[in-house]
Formats: sequence, C-alpha cells, structure tokens
Amino acid sequence: MVQINYRAEVIPENCTGCVDCVFVCPTLAIKMEARKAVIDESKCVACQNCIGVCGDDAIVKVERAEPVERGVDYQSVDQDKIHEICKRANIHPMQWLCLCTATRAREGVAAILNGARTPEDMALATGTRSGCTVYCAMMSMRLLKAAGVNLPPAYKWHLFDTTQTLWDVPKEVIEKYSDYFLIEDKDVFRKF
Repeated sequence: MVQINYRAEVIPENCTGCVDCVFVCPTLAIKMEARKAVIDESKCVACQNCIGVCGDDAIVKVERAEPVERGVDYQSVDQDKIHEICKRANIHPMQWLCLCTATRAREGVAAILNGARTPEDMALATGTRSGCTVYCAMMSMRLLKAAGVNLPPAYKWHLFDTTQTLWDVPKEVIEKYSDYFLIEDKDVFRKF
C-alpha cells in the first residue's frame, strides 16, 4: 500500500500553456483548459515530474488535506495467473515493480488482472510511478505485454517502448560471448 501525502497544484497566473507538464505526467492527471494546465487531484501521485519540467514555476507541491492510499491486494486474484504472466515477462513475482514505492511485480499483475490496460492505469491502482517514474514504467510495460495487452505507440516523450533485457539477447550473441555467463544468468532467473 502506497500513501500519497502530496499533490501538484497549478498557479494559473504563472502558467504559459507550454503543455510540457501534460507530456511528463505518469497518470495523465494534467489537461489543458483555456491554455492553462489543470490537474485532476484524484489522479495525481505526487511524482513532481510536472514541477521539474515547468520552466515558469507554475506548479507547486502542496500537502493533501487527506492522504490518498493506492494499492492492490495481490491475494485477491488467481495466483497461478500472476505466476504465468510474470514468467512470460521474465520477472519474478517478488521482484520490484517500483523501487520508490516498494511495490512488487505481483501487485502490478493483480492490477492488470483487475482491469489495468496501461502503465497509467497501473500507477493509479498501485501508486507506482510516484517517485522516479522510470524503472516502474519499463516494468509495467513488460508485465502488460506479457499479459497480452497491446500498448499504444508512444506520444511525445510520455512513454517509450521497453528497454532491452537479458531475455532479448540473441542466442548467437550469447554463444559468442560465453565468458559473460549469460546462459547461467538466465538459469538463475528461471528458478521461480
């Protein structure tokens, strides 16, 4: 369970309508209305990407009146399906989905099994992407793909495709560089 104590707030008189904040929001909480950024507080996970990208100092971090909790009970879904999706993604169910929030992959898969179809949906369900927003984005996309979800193409710089992993290295490269123990590394990861 992730507790979110803060939220982003727009200072309308400072906003120039550049839309940079819209593209970096990991939960699609920011929209433009009348050339000003407007934040849906219910979707804000306090990641501070918008604050960091805003060159006009038009967004600030404020404490929530009431903290918001995000999380998915992984035990509420079919455990065999969690293991099946994790295995296809080459991610152990206990592996970190999000380091910043200490969320495990099994919780992300539970979010998918409960209907999440995008990394943004997963972030809203689990509270991931409220820290660095980098590691968990890649892990979320890997889990979604393993669950058979077709992700839309990246828009602007909001999301990119998953990064290459050990599982993507061609067999001939692994054989050519046998001194790097890639086969052995794969064997260790397969033991779950």
